[in-house]
Amino acid sequence: MTKQPRELALLAESGRLLASVFGLLDRTALAGMSTLQVNEMVERFIVHDLRARPASKGQYGYGFVLNSSVNDVVCHGVPSQSEVLRSGDIVNFDITLEKNGYIADSSKTYLVGEVSPAARKLVQTTQEAMWKGIRAVRPGARLGDIGFAIERHAKRNGYSVVHEYCGHGIGRKMHEEPQVLHFGKPGTGIVLREGMVFTIEPMLNSGRRSVRTEADGWTVVTKDGSLSAQFEHTVAVTASGVSILTLRPGELG
Repeated sequence: MTKQPRELALLAESGRLLASVFGLLDRTALAGMSTLQVNEMVERFIVHDLRARPASKGQYGYGFVLNSSVNDVVCHGVPSQSEVLRSGDIVNFDITLEKNGYIADSSKTYLVGEVSPAARKLVQTTQEAMWKGIRAVRPGARLGDIGFAIERHAKRNGYSVVHEYCGHGIGRKMHEEPQVLHFGKPGTGIVLREGMVFTIEPMLNSGRRSVRTEADGWTVVTKDGSLSAQFEHTVAVTASGVSILTLRPGELG
């Protein structure tokens, strides 16, 4: 479950490259692009510019390099040429990247054009909730401390936390132990140890937490049609706290 220094260095390199993918998205005017166009742009960048592998493509039979989850889509949205991003949308791009056999995983929810104050607040609070969870990571802490910090921040701001999907260990495989829930009780769950690597990726809904999967078998939406947002980083437990392996240049916690 814990990684050795060489493995941590390789994971950090994958994380650095993945951060640059989000740097590309940060510089992209998304309004008017289809989610499939975004997928194709990201694939070209990962494969040709970064000389890396988009780890999601082919995983579990999935055919794309990213998930594109728009508005009421909670996670696992499938890119489509017919789905064009418009001003007022929020969209989460969830991307994985493998380099030298090690995988990094990260996601960010983008505001497309001019969005409503309610949508902006949801996105901001979701990002804050992720950082609350990250700040709870240190040797000797427990997984429940992470989930508790996230859920407390969400509820204080009037949002619900999706329970069906969670963070996960990561390394040579995309999904390893442990499972990292985004709700919980402090002082419960496994003890965090130096060298553990996992994702923290809360999904917050503006309405109820209930979700359903659409007929394509991938796309998960809110049952009540409310907006949903997500943020994710891959982190490593260090001797003194936490290292964020997918941290983007200029990003502040």
